[in-house]
Amino acid sequence: MTGAIEAAVADVAAWLTGAAGDPVPVGPPRDDPAGGLTVWPLELRPARQTAAGGEAREPYRFVVRLLVSGAGPAALPALDRVLAAAATAGEPELALAAGDPELWRAFGVAPRPALLLDVPAQIARPLPPVPPVRHPLRLRQLGMRTLDGRVVGPERQPLAAMRVEVVGTPYATRTDGAGRFRLVGLPHDPDDPGRPVRVRLLGRGRTFTADLDPADPDLVIVCAPD
Repeated sequence: MTGAIEAAVADVAAWLTGAAGDPVPVGPPRDDPAGGLTVWPLELRPARQTAAGGEAREPYRFVVRLLVSGAGPAALPALDRVLAAAATAGEPELALAAGDPELWRAFGVAPRPALLLDVPAQIARPLPPVPPVRHPLRLRQLGMRTLDGRVVGPERQPLAAMRVEVVGTPYATRTDGAGRFRLVGLPHDPDDPGRPVRVRLLGRGRTFTADLDPADPDLVIVCAPD
């Protein structure tokens, strides 16, 4: 199985070969009379991690910094093509900061023009084990119902443009000029037909809640100040 670093380096080497027009092997900088380019992973850099909610685990993200260099004047045209291709496409991300003499002394070669490419990589994290299902699954089909009602004030005057929401669901509507509302497609449990439906009403700068009996043919919600 190919690891994240190895895969990132192989992808960049393939891209470099296409951009430069010549094969770009993976290896440290060298004094090659032929003047070809090489690519070598220089360091691993941290990347911003994202938080996941619930049981999900986001991959661990990091950046592989790669050194692209060549020996002698013959390598400059290939390096020029790579620079132009990356700058035009906007990726991989370029970092022109490979002029440290200590870097070249560490590799045992003379200083030379080079590019740094930052390539994102990630390691997938396994999901937590799911407990086995030890009992047969029981499927229960929920029905659908429509909820009709009216929203009125303390003097029984209709309240228009009130927002009516079913708490804990995406179902919502607004009252019309007569204070009437209709909520269509609400899930209905046939095993518990009398369970009240809690609604939230917003309007007139106030918020009200009410528990409605879905079996009531004439639902009236009175919004009175405290």
